Amino acid sequence: MTRQIPLRLPSLPPRDIALLEEGRHPDAFAVLGRHPVEDIMLVRAFLPGANYVELVTGEGEERRTVAMIGQGNGLYEAPCPPQQPYRLRVAWPGGITEAADPYSFGLLLSDDDIYLAAEGRHFDLSTRLGANIRSFEGIEGVLFAVWAPNASHVAVVGDFNGWDTRRHPMRRRLGPGIWELFIPGLKPGAVYKYALDAASGERLPWKADPLARCTELPPRTGSVVAAPPDYAWTDADWIEARSKAHPITEPMSAYEVHVGSWLRTEWGQMGSWDEAVDRLIPYLQHMGFSHVELMPITEHPFGGSWGYQPLAMFAPTARLGPPEAFARFVDRCHAAGIGVILDWVPAHFPSDEHGLARFDGTALYEHEDPREGFHRDWNTLIYNVGRREVRGFLIASALWWVETFHLDGLRVDAVASMLYRDYSRLPGEWVPNQYGGRENLEAVSFFQELNTLIGARGRGAVTIAEESTAWPGVTTPVHHGGLGFHFKWNMGWMHDTLRFFARDPIHRGHHGDDVTFGLIYAFSENFVLPISHDEVVHGKGSLISRMPGDDWQRFANLRLCLALMWTHPGKKLLFMGCEFGAEEEWSVDAPFPWPHPDDERRRGAMNLIRDLNALYRATPALHRLDHAPEGFAWIVADDSANSVFAFSRSGGAGAPDVLVIANMTPVPRHDYRIGVVRPGLWRERLNSDADVYSGAGLGNGGACRTGSISAHGQKQSLSLTLPPLGLLVLEHDPAGL
Repeated sequence: MTRQIPLRLPSLPPRDIALLEEGRHPDAFAVLGRHPVEDIMLVRAFLPGANYVELVTGEGEERRTVAMIGQGNGLYEAPCPPQQPYRLRVAWPGGITEAADPYSFGLLLSDDDIYLAAEGRHFDLSTRLGANIRSFEGIEGVLFAVWAPNASHVAVVGDFNGWDTRRHPMRRRLGPGIWELFIPGLKPGAVYKYALDAASGERLPWKADPLARCTELPPRTGSVVAAPPDYAWTDADWIEARSKAHPITEPMSAYEVHVGSWLRTEWGQMGSWDEAVDRLIPYLQHMGFSHVELMPITEHPFGGSWGYQPLAMFAPTARLGPPEAFARFVDRCHAAGIGVILDWVPAHFPSDEHGLARFDGTALYEHEDPREGFHRDWNTLIYNVGRREVRGFLIASALWWVETFHLDGLRVDAVASMLYRDYSRLPGEWVPNQYGGRENLEAVSFFQELNTLIGARGRGAVTIAEESTAWPGVTTPVHHGGLGFHFKWNMGWMHDTLRFFARDPIHRGHHGDDVTFGLIYAFSENFVLPISHDEVVHGKGSLISRMPGDDWQRFANLRLCLALMWTHPGKKLLFMGCEFGAEEEWSVDAPFPWPHPDDERRRGAMNLIRDLNALYRATPALHRLDHAPEGFAWIVADDSANSVFAFSRSGGAGAPDVLVIANMTPVPRHDYRIGVVRPGLWRERLNSDADVYSGAGLGNGGACRTGSISAHGQKQSLSLTLPPLGLLVLEHDPAGL
C-alpha cells in the first residue's frame, strides 16, 4: 500500500521553485506534470494567480476530485494514480476552467518532423511549427512549436494566460532547438506571442510567431491561433487545366493591384476581400485581363511599405479579412477565368522588435555580419538563405501560399538584391563568396530549389523574377544550369520605352534605339513587360504625366505606348490606374482616382486596354511565340526621318501573321508603304487613334490590299495611312486573296 501524500511538501528543491517563480526554469517538464516522489506519483502544477486547484480523474460516476495543496506561490501538488488520465480544475478570479495538464503529455513532434525542419526540408512546416490545432490522446488543443536554438527559456504568453510568462514554459527538443508545448482546450482566435530569454538570460522582446497563419490587425502585433482555411473550393477544373497548360506560349496580361488602395474610398475605408469579390473581379472581367497580380498581402506592420516589408510569411494581412475570405477571392477569380499571382518577398524583412530580428538573442534568420545582413536601401535585414532552417522556412512559405490558396503564380521581389553580394554596396562593404566573387551562391541554390519544388508541387503555378540585371539564365531550367523561373521582368524594355515616350516627338527620330534595342535580347529570357507601381511613385509622377504635348497628345502618346507594349513580344503587366491615365502618382493612402463618366479621353484609354486584351488573347501571333525569335521580324526600324516603326508577329503554323505599325509623331503619314511577305487582304484589327478611344479617327477603312510595288525587300506592299501618334495592327486574311 502506498502513501497518499509525500512526507514533506513542497517536494521540489527551493532552486526549482525559484526558477518557476521567475519564469526561467530551463526544463519545466522535468518538474511539472506527474512524477514519482518517494513511493507515490505526484502531480505538480504551477498556476500563479489561481484561487484554488483540484485534480480531477474519471468521468461521470467515476469522476473524482482531489484538492491540490498550494504553497502560496502558485505551486500546487497532489497525488495521482499512475497511468490514469487527469485534468486540472482551476478557480481563477474571473471564473473556473477545467482541462488536461499541458505537462502530462510526452514528446509531441515526431523525430522525422524535427529532422526535416533542421535540414530545411520540411515543406509542410506550417503544419508542425507555429500554432496548430491538434489532438493528442483524444484531447483537442493547440500545439505550439517554435525554432529558437539559442534561447535559454521560451514560454507561450497570450490572452488565455493573462500574458504571464510563468504559466506556459515550453519544452526544448534535443537537436535543432525547437521548443514545443500542447495547451489542451485552447481554441482558434486566441492571441499569443513567445517570451524568450537569450542564452545569457536576458529577457528579449516578446516575439510574434514566425509561422503564424493569422495575426491581429496592425498596429497590434500579436499572432492569432487559426486552423487552416476552411473553404470548400470549386476550382478543380481550373487547376486541372492549369496543370496541363504551357504558360510560355499562352497569353498573360496581368493587372497589378494594391487591393486596399484600389478599394479605398474618399472616407479612408480600405475594403475587404469580400468587397474585392464584388468590385474588383467584375472590373478585371470587363477589362479582359487574364491575371491579377497582388502586391504583397503577407502581414506587414507598416502599411506604408505596401507589403514589401512582411513579417508573417504565412499569414494574409488582417487588414482585408480572414484567410478564408482570401481563399474565396481566389476561387471566385478562377470561376471568372482570372489567374491570381502574388508578390512574395524573400529578400529581406523589417527590424521591428516583435519580429524575426535577433529572434532568440542571436542573428537567427539574418546574417550576423551587417555587410551581409543589413540592406541599406530599405533599412531592413537580409535572410540568411545559406542556413538550412531559414531556407526551409522561406520555401515552406512559398509552397504554403501556392498550395493552400491555389495561387497561379508568385512574383518574387528583389531577386537581383539577393543574387549579388555587392548589391548597393561600395568596395569594402561586402563579403565575397568562397571563390572571391560577387555572386551569392547560396541565393542561386535557394532559387533553384524553390523553382524546382514549385514546378513539382505547384500544379502548373509559375514563378516570375523581378530581376533588374543581366544575370544569365534566370528563366533557363534548373537542369540546364539556370535559376528555373518561368518568367523575368524586362526592366530594360521598361526603362527604354518610358524614356522614349517622355521625349518630345520632334526628338524621337534621334532615339529610335530606345525602341529597337530591346529586340536584341528579347528572346534571351522569357520576359514580362512591366509597367508596375515602381514607375508611378517616389516623385516619378504618373504614366500620363510623362507624356509630352497638350492634353490630346498626352493621351494619344499614352495609347500609343500601351498599344506598343501589348504588341511587343513578352507577357504584360500594368499597374492599376495606368489603364486610364491617372493624373497623380500613386499614393497608398489616397482613394483610387476613378475617371469621371464624362472624361472621354480616360474612358477612351480604358476602351483601348479592353480591346488590346481581347485582341492579344484571341490572336496567336501576339503571344504564342513570345519566347522565340521566329515570332518577330523588323520591317521598318530605321526610318528616323518619320519616326515610324513596323514589325511583323507570327504565331507559327496555322496562325495568321500580324503587322504592327507605329507612328511616333503627331504628323499623319499618308501613302506610307510597308513591304509584306504575304499578298492579299490585311484587315485592320486595331487602331489606337480610333474614335472609340477618343482619337482622331484617322485610319484605313478597316482593311487594305497589297499592291505589286516592292518595298523593304518584298515584292508586295501595303499603302497605309498612319494616324498621328497612333499604332495600327493589321492581320493577314488568307481568305481575302
